[in-house]
Amino acid sequence: MLGKIKPDLQQNLFKTRLTELINMEHPLVKLAGEISWDKMESEFEKLFSESGRPSIAIRKIAGMLLLKEMFKESDETVVERWVENAYWQYFTGETFFQTEQPFDPSNFVHFRKRIGESGLEFLLGQSISLHPKAKTEDEVQIDTTVQEKNITFPTDAKLAKKVIDNCVKIAEKEGVVQRQSYKRVSKQLLRDAYFGHHPRRKKKARMARKNLERSAKECFGNWKESCLRLF
Repeated sequence: MLGKIKPDLQQNLFKTRLTELINMEHPLVKLAGEISWDKMESEFEKLFSESGRPSIAIRKIAGMLLLKEMFKESDETVVERWVENAYWQYFTGETFFQTEQPFDPSNFVHFRKRIGESGLEFLLGQSISLHPKAKTEDEVQIDTTVQEKNITFPTDAKLAKKVIDNCVKIAEKEGVVQRQSYKRVSKQLLRDAYFGHHPRRKKKARMARKNLERSAKECFGNWKESCLRLF
């Protein structure tokens, strides 16, 4: 059975309403007023039976899923932070400040299984619908300053290996015959240079890096000498 949040219109002498505690100009307060919670409830209502124990209110659990994605929280931490954040509680439909967790974090798993991928896409569509012009924009500006990137730190060993590989590649393309390509040697030396911070591998890694740099210099020298002889 679908659970719903019942509006509490009565005054409570021992509790203070959230609207009297928070700033009504806060971005989350404005966002809560723009989201169509009724549409969201009617969309998921068909997934619940008409009898049985009431479920968690759609606005509460769906709102916490949105907060979870907006603030990059886990199932456990978003529930913990909800208890101490009045704006999060208002966003999910609470009238008074709550001091206990709204539900167990495992309920997120059950809810995601119930609504499926189409339901998750619907939730994402609700946030996109708030900015209809964004879908027709020709250009989109994205700040990737703190985004994880698929790059690695350019160590001396990697640069030396890259020098050897490029020399071999150019030589093969131009038909230059080298006395030694160091192709197989550099591959093994690069493996030996890994994990040099470990005490048992520190000496071996240091020697591998030195040999790799020496091989890169010799490879470049041989390649340069072969090119001069050719021309």
